[in-house]
Amino acid sequence: MKKKLIILVCLIIILVGALFMIISNKNTKDDNSGLKKVKVAEVAHTIFYAPAYAAISKGYFEDENIEIDLILTPGADKVTAAVLSGDVNVGFCGSEATIYVYNSGEKDYLINFARLTKRDGAFLVSRKKYDNFTLEDLKGKTVIGGRKGGMPEMTFEWGLRQNGIDPKKDLSIDTSVDFAAMEGAFIGGNADFVTLFEPNALSVEKQGLGYVVGYVGNWGGEVPYTAYNAKKSYIKENPEVIKGFTKAINKGLEYVKSTDSKKVAKDIYEFFPELSLNDLTAIIERYKTNDAWADSTDITENDFEHLQEIITSAGELDKKAPYDKLVYQGK
Repeated sequence: MKKKLIILVCLIIILVGALFMIISNKNTKDDNSGLKKVKVAEVAHTIFYAPAYAAISKGYFEDENIEIDLILTPGADKVTAAVLSGDVNVGFCGSEATIYVYNSGEKDYLINFARLTKRDGAFLVSRKKYDNFTLEDLKGKTVIGGRKGGMPEMTFEWGLRQNGIDPKKDLSIDTSVDFAAMEGAFIGGNADFVTLFEPNALSVEKQGLGYVVGYVGNWGGEVPYTAYNAKKSYIKENPEVIKGFTKAINKGLEYVKSTDSKKVAKDIYEFFPELSLNDLTAIIERYKTNDAWADSTDITENDFEHLQEIITSAGELDKKAPYDKLVYQGK
């Protein structure tokens, strides 16, 4: 009897082990579905990047056999560091970062291969309500403008100069506040104006603490404002990944620009669960109305030159970088 019991226990152990192996193999098969995992460091989490989130939620990357691992990495400098170190495969930030890396002499430099946005994403928020705001109203005022050397701040200054406002003499721009802390600093009573991305601009409005009086993107012109980049070696070794990645982003851009904002909001709601669907819809519509998103992922030489013109004007660039080195053309 004891011998039979031992045999029975052994059979149970064997069956359980076999069942575990079947389940384990099934899970392994599901995990190894043939998708190429691509780690992406994004410079900020904002609705300004709606087409990218749409590309993920609509399965456009999976259509290209790519699985996206999105990692929030605040600051273009931190994004480039993550890409250069190999911690991530792809960076997503202002294209100015790739110029700085190239000019530093880095041999395996970063190359832009797809842009998402073509204008600055910030809105100018005032503490005071203006019925007919003009940039002349900024004279003598203080503005929280963003990090010195960052695209939001440099684009804002460019727009001021183009409209006859001297950013050094006619007003005071505070560049000491971190991007993530700008809304809080403004709410706390600092400055007369602040430049904010969404959803922060709408958040200040809804609290009754400020008013959107202008869109910085309209003053700065078209540039490869936010783009995807990767190391030269990664692009060379993974051309099909870059091709598929670019195709997915293009589909995301086309979808968002041609689809009702409420439908887009429902599609990307998982990325912004802290917002109401109405607020998310309103912000998407605000960016769409202001023509913030690129028509395609292509980066033209004229737009790249304008980007460098803005950086040079801000005193942050001594030598221009070559377009044919820093923009991938699929070769």
